[in-house]
Amino acid sequence: MVNLRHKGDVRFRVSPGCPQEIGVGDVSVRPPREGRKRQYEPYAYGCLVQGDHMNKSEIIDNIAASADIPKAVAGKALDAFVDSVTGALKEGDDVVLVGFGTFSVKERAERTGRNPSTGAAIKIPAAKVPSFKAGKGLKDAVN
Repeated sequence: MVNLRHKGDVRFRVSPGCPQEIGVGDVSVRPPREGRKRQYEPYAYGCLVQGDHMNKSEIIDNIAASADIPKAVAGKALDAFVDSVTGALKEGDDVVLVGFGTFSVKERAERTGRNPSTGAAIKIPAAKVPSFKAGKGLKDAVN
């Protein structure tokens, strides 16, 4: 269930439990009639919770602070790690970090799907997808 809230003249929807809204704004859905105000409908749904995720620059900041190195060096180290994992997965190797987890490539079989607009059956080709399985140390740290 979504609550409709008002902020000044702008209506927007907020999912329950969201401390911060995203996309606060409106889009006209009906042209104004003579002598009437324009009617608006909210265009954004959902929320953004700060602290709910960590982006690349925040990871670089944490690496730099914990290793006592400059941010530029931490950024290069993170890029090198990502490139190393990507390269290993491209070659079909697994990357095992004991206590943290395992990066691997899994095969997804060919399957039949449906075109949502026409309902026609379509063939979705087989694909290789990257996968991560958390290790015991990471699971214990989270729980």
